[in-house]
Amino acid sequence: MDQQKIGEFLKTLRKEKNLTQEELADKMNVSRRTVSRWETGSNLPDLAILVELADLYDVDMREIFNGERKNETMDKELKETMLMAADYTDDHMQKVLRRFQLMFGTATVCGIIYLIGLFVGPENGSPVFDFISGICLGIMFGMLIIGILVTDRHFAKITEWKRSMLGKTNK
Repeated sequence: MDQQKIGEFLKTLRKEKNLTQEELADKMNVSRRTVSRWETGSNLPDLAILVELADLYDVDMREIFNGERKNETMDKELKETMLMAADYTDDHMQKVLRRFQLMFGTATVCGIIYLIGLFVGPENGSPVFDFISGICLGIMFGMLIIGILVTDRHFAKITEWKRSMLGKTNK
């Protein structure tokens, strides 16, 4: 898939509809900058937005992916399949978001418990207090590190490397 070719095609389709980037951005509920990134080929729209763009521009999804017009129209089955895939992606993202919220909440609670224990706890310390504060501190930093790793732009490369390593060990 040639992202720049797709971007040029999206730009051509937008101009055919006599829309500005700002107007398209308003219709798609995204920023004008996002539309610009699509059209330069630096980013591609999410699958759900691609389906909406195909409807708006009256083109086939294959035409968008190929970056050029064909003479056939999008059939109903393909559209339904793409919509189901988009729904699946949205559901997956909601699950990931809930996990991050749980992780952030857990880290916050552990941090508060640690700080309360630090200022209110016994001055000499006790084995139980030291154990609880150590666990809270460990959970807090562990969640922080996991959050940083997962939200890092290199996470996809790490995941791909992990999958390739697992694939090599399974053979």
